[in-house]
Amino acid sequence: MNSPIFETVMKVRDYECDAQGHVNNANYQHYYEVARHEFLEKHDLNFYKLHNEGIDIVIISIYIRYINSLQGGNEFICTVDSLEKEGIRYFFNQKIIRKSDNKICSEAKAEVVSVVKGHVSLPVILDETFSCYL
Repeated sequence: MNSPIFETVMKVRDYECDAQGHVNNANYQHYYEVARHEFLEKHDLNFYKLHNEGIDIVIISIYIRYINSLQGGNEFICTVDSLEKEGIRYFFNQKIIRKSDNKICSEAKAEVVSVVKGHVSLPVILDETFSCYL
């Protein structure tokens, strides 16, 4: 297994869990979003600064596969494993791994596009920043 290109450690908060004590599935998408934003920040791409410059990185689809449940208090690693590019679309391949036993809890593939001044555009800023990963 290849090492991820980015990872961040997080912890499940109690309010993110359902009545059975498992993380509600919608929260996995939030975790993935946090990791992608942190990954952008690591590369000096601030989401809000870009927006103020008229550039938005917009998620247009996400596929999430649930494998093992996270529960309240669990620490986990959220990764960006790799990037792919097809035309104007970028794909972030991600995982959530429970720290206590290194079990993969979820896998995701997030599809994003670049919107410049309200129009879907060539992802120039992403191409410049992420060419080393493609």
